[in-house]
This record gives sequence, structure tokens and C-alpha cells, in this order.
Amino acid sequence: MSKYNALFEDEDDIFIGTPQSKFWDILNTANDEIVKNQMDMLFEKFTIMETLLTQQHGEEKLEQILQEYNFTNSTEVEFNKKSTYVEFTGEVISRLDS
Repeated sequence: MSKYNALFEDEDDIFIGTPQSKFWDILNTANDEIVKNQMDMLFEKFTIMETLLTQQHGEEKLEQILQEYNFTNSTEVEFNKKSTYVEFTGEVISRLDS
């Protein structure tokens, strides 16, 4: 084992872990009101997008479109999912000082 490996073994290190794990770390320690507000904003955005797409394609067709898109673009979907975790975590962190 390299003498530098120990530097990267600390699971509490802010640079270790996935965007998803850091998201949950932040949510578990952040002010509940900030988290609730951010979650509400996220659900509102999701609901708007889902409503628009359902109006365009219908509910059953929308589910099929989402599944097909996820299957054919899984790498992009996973990247964007991680980006959303990072963005959401950053929004919560930026509001902690206010």
C-alpha cells in the first residue's frame, strides 16, 4: 500500500464518495427548512416537466418514452443524474450561511 493511500481512505472526506452519497450527507446535516424548500422546488420542477410531457404524449406513452430513452442513453442519463445531485447539494450548501 502506498504511503499516500491513507490520505484517500477517510470516508468522511468531502472529496470521497459519490455525488449521491454526498447529497445524503448534506441533507442529513442541513437545516430542515432549507432541505424542505429545496425539495419542494425540485418536485415543482419535476411536476411541471412531467405535466408538459404528459400533455404532449399521454401518460402511458410517456412511460414508454422514458424507459426507451433511459435504455438507449443510459450513460448520459447517469451523468445528468449525478450532475443534478451535485447541483442540488450545492444549492443546499449555498443556503446554509443565509
